[in-house]
Amino acid sequence: MGDTAQAEAYRPPKLPKVQTVTASDVRAALKAGVQDFVRAPQFGLFFGGIYALGGLFILACLYVFDMPWMIIPVAIGFPLVGPFVAVGLYEVSRRRAAGTPVTWREVLFVVLQQHRRELGWMCFVVLFVFWIWIYQVRILLAIFLGYSNFSSIWDFLEIITTTTEGLGFIGVGTLVGGFLSLVLFSATVIAMPLLLDREVDFISAMIVSFKTVLSNPMTMIGWAIVIVVLTVLALLPAFLGLFIILPILGHTTWHLYTRAIEAKA
Repeated sequence: MGDTAQAEAYRPPKLPKVQTVTASDVRAALKAGVQDFVRAPQFGLFFGGIYALGGLFILACLYVFDMPWMIIPVAIGFPLVGPFVAVGLYEVSRRRAAGTPVTWREVLFVVLQQHRRELGWMCFVVLFVFWIWIYQVRILLAIFLGYSNFSSIWDFLEIITTTTEGLGFIGVGTLVGGFLSLVLFSATVIAMPLLLDREVDFISAMIVSFKTVLSNPMTMIGWAIVIVVLTVLALLPAFLGLFIILPILGHTTWHLYTRAIEAKA
């Protein structure tokens, strides 16, 4: 009787309704994201700076521990943790859209409070995928380049671009990395801002995020390509481009979320 009563009392969470997202929505969201950055640059530069300095720290560690060959894989995989850093940017955009004051105290308070909410679990999901990325790189290196010797980043670049084994490593690594990136993008692109905005569990948030991508595949994959292109361009000058690109992408993601998900009643 008790189990039956519990089963009847349980109601699955009501998921937000996914709406149609068009290319014009992406352009409008991108425009709004740029405006948020321009009108509150101190927040964008702060959060973008954390990300850029984190990348430089990783590069320094790779050199210190004599693993220069890991620079390229880590540089490619490092953006996978971007959504966590972008939480503060989501909050800035949310406050600006609502017409509420945007202060350091309020924004940082919201960011720090996320460890008590479901957003903290999403960070584990992101980091888990990131570590899968790192380990699959090491496995592919062992398979394709196990007997190669490279002591610098230039030796590594020469081997992967001029040998059959190196080209195989690039080809398979690109396919595997692309798949992992697509999965992570689909799981987080809507889930992260949704978890900040509403009280839902992280599993439900990921389901909504996947539904959004599956319901709008061309538009959302197009947005993913834009993210990849802009991020790669930002990485080229030693991660310094992230001071500007990351804030714009973060603000834009928030505005795209508000267009992709039905507004709260």
